[in-house]
Amino acid sequence: MVDNYISQGPIKDPMKRWIWWSFAWMAMAQMAWADIPIRAVQIAGGLNDPLFVTSAPGDANRIYIVEQHGVGASTTAGIRIFDRTTGSFLSNPFLTITGVGTGSEQGLLGLAFAPDYATSGNFYVNLTLNSTGATEIRRYTRLNANAADPASASTILTYAQPQTNHNGGWLGFGPNDGMLYIASGDGGGSDDQDSGHTTNLGNGQDKTKLLGKILRIDVTSPPDPGLNYKIPSDNPFAGATDATRKEIWAYGLRNPWRDSFDRATGDFYIGDVGQSTREEIDFQAANAGGGQNYGWRAVEGDVIRRPSEVPSPRVDPIHTYVNPTEGQAVVGGYVYRGSENDALDGTYFFGDYGNGRIWSFRFDGTTKSNFTELTDKLIYVNGAKINNVSSFGEDAAGNLYVTDIADGEVYRLVPAFAGDADLNGVVNAFDLGRLAHHWQQMSGATWADGDFTDDGKVDLYDIIALAKNWLQSEGSLAQALLAAGLPADAVPEPAGLGLFGFILFSISCRRLNGHSTMLGRSLR
Repeated sequence: MVDNYISQGPIKDPMKRWIWWSFAWMAMAQMAWADIPIRAVQIAGGLNDPLFVTSAPGDANRIYIVEQHGVGASTTAGIRIFDRTTGSFLSNPFLTITGVGTGSEQGLLGLAFAPDYATSGNFYVNLTLNSTGATEIRRYTRLNANAADPASASTILTYAQPQTNHNGGWLGFGPNDGMLYIASGDGGGSDDQDSGHTTNLGNGQDKTKLLGKILRIDVTSPPDPGLNYKIPSDNPFAGATDATRKEIWAYGLRNPWRDSFDRATGDFYIGDVGQSTREEIDFQAANAGGGQNYGWRAVEGDVIRRPSEVPSPRVDPIHTYVNPTEGQAVVGGYVYRGSENDALDGTYFFGDYGNGRIWSFRFDGTTKSNFTELTDKLIYVNGAKINNVSSFGEDAAGNLYVTDIADGEVYRLVPAFAGDADLNGVVNAFDLGRLAHHWQQMSGATWADGDFTDDGKVDLYDIIALAKNWLQSEGSLAQALLAAGLPADAVPEPAGLGLFGFILFSISCRRLNGHSTMLGRSLR
């Protein structure tokens, strides 16, 4: 209808119509159809409480997996290397750590490689001590590409934990500033009011404590007197003259479980676990600076718990969901910046530990859009299933991973290549044929119809997306896909590009499904 209006109405010049449609398509591309197929490919199993997965900067071959505890929740934890080139673990752990806490929320909880890891060999871990229950941030140095030096352990920061839960545990380097960010829980118990929690205020709001916060420290510059790190001069409380902790970057958090930076923009996402009413995702723009107060314990998500304590100003979450009907413990995730599918670029993925649900949405700094539940849409290629999401992760190329703590497994989330309509692992003439058959279906088109840009239409942008990946295959997943019976490498077809060009020309000049194509009209 709209196309008829444009072609028969006041905009009759083909070039003007082309320009109009270009802007219209860009605007309508914000609509959510959420039809991009995503495979969940199990790449590893048999792990002990896998809690995190990441890669070192620039290392495309190794994936580092954090095991929270050893066998039987022992006081030994470690980091293992999965070799993407062989599809298997290295025989020896990258690092083994003894003396870690054995509680369900204790142990080895976080791992972050220094931005200059390739030259310095430094990386950092977040763990709880079995002896005291305290959180300890340590620096280690590698011995070689596949092994760390246990004797290189150096304590950077330690802070006490009143209870065994709500330890936070994430840490990571800011992509824009190189500072080390650390997520700390409020100290545990419930309602931020038990023993060791500040009376009438709670630890989350008490700026003299490091609990319930996002901390930010400089571990590269010479340390400040009495510290093993430097306080960044642009921290929001760096100039405090009272007992306020200068390490604080943001506060008012309950148990920030899995946080991340958008590697493309530097925007910061926080998954903060709720008490019993709401789970929340918090957001901080890259240029916002620090000092944000996210409201806990007075506010849980979008629910006011203690009206007399509500801080002002405070930052509201960008997304909440109901506990326990929709989930029980949020697991923050990542913004997709992989190269597999451009239509997903900028999409944030996250999940819930309690029921294994996985969702996604887009956020432009002001508005949330394209909210989608992926739980039942994931295509499991080897029969396994994600049951207890404990963390998301990304590798050096921006590909996404999920750890399943209950089953000891790691999965890679693999979006289909734009153009692979039949999901056989290669973009070829069969996929182009599907697109041609549904050419200019302008409402409700699906991936299988050729809607590779995920906007509900089959149009020129879908041809461009398919052309970009012509004869591409999912070779980077060779081991996993072959194990699942899927093709791992593209086999060039005879005269494939000639056939491609011929069909493109046919689409542009012929009437398909009773519609005159825009390109065809322009050529007449």
